[in-house]
Amino acid sequence: MKKIGFIGAGNMAGAIIGGIIKSNLVESQNVIASAKTMTNLNKLKDEYNINVTLDAREVVKNSDIVFMAVKPNIFDGVLESVKDLIGDEKIVVSIAAGKSISSMENIIGDDKKIIRTMPNTPALVNEGMSALCPNKNIEDEELKIVKGIFDSFGKSEVVGEYLIDSVIGVSGSSPAYVFMFIEAMADAAVVGGMPRKQAYNFAAQSVLGAAKMVLESGKHPGELKDMVCSPGGTTIEAVKVLENEGMRSSVINAVCACIEKSKEMSK
Repeated sequence: MKKIGFIGAGNMAGAIIGGIIKSNLVESQNVIASAKTMTNLNKLKDEYNINVTLDAREVVKNSDIVFMAVKPNIFDGVLESVKDLIGDEKIVVSIAAGKSISSMENIIGDDKKIIRTMPNTPALVNEGMSALCPNKNIEDEELKIVKGIFDSFGKSEVVGEYLIDSVIGVSGSSPAYVFMFIEAMADAAVVGGMPRKQAYNFAAQSVLGAAKMVLESGKHPGELKDMVCSPGGTTIEAVKVLENEGMRSSVINAVCACIEKSKEMSK
């Protein structure tokens, strides 16, 4: 039975803790979290009955797997403050953007076990998509255990660290693009006379259903698109406008810009 600790208790940490407890991966008494104030900690304690503390060092002392769930701007300082407690047997899991494996190894040592990860906010509703990048010291069974944690609140895949910037562009940041798309479709429905709340329901459920079709049908997205486009019909008319307005190129450019920003942050 692994003991799991969280340094940081924000939304993502809460989502991961919720997945762990609800999936019965470990019992609540084997989970501990720390933060600067008790506000978020009290919420997590009340909801999941986990252990909480204001001392990050206590988390490391009492954990086999330590999640570094603090903001990138304080990440290095926090890791520095607990590095003397990180033995060869502990696994450090980072969910911070822009923090490379090598930068963590420079602080705690290249003989330590590190997994760099990138989850996304749909983890809050158990539909997250996460990438896991282990360093050379992680054994297969250890990676399997950590992957099981991330699978408890969505899906995950193991990727080479060289792909992490692409992961951020296509998964880590992409919920924001999808929210904008849903909002725009709903706005159009409101123009057509539909009440706004109802418009959001129609738009969001359609996006959810379309995504599920891609994941479960095994068909190419273009093939699924063609299935909706009847000759001379309404859908192909809308598709023509989207093509004329450069929807594909706009999305590609946006994701590429996100990837480049991620690379810049990692330097």
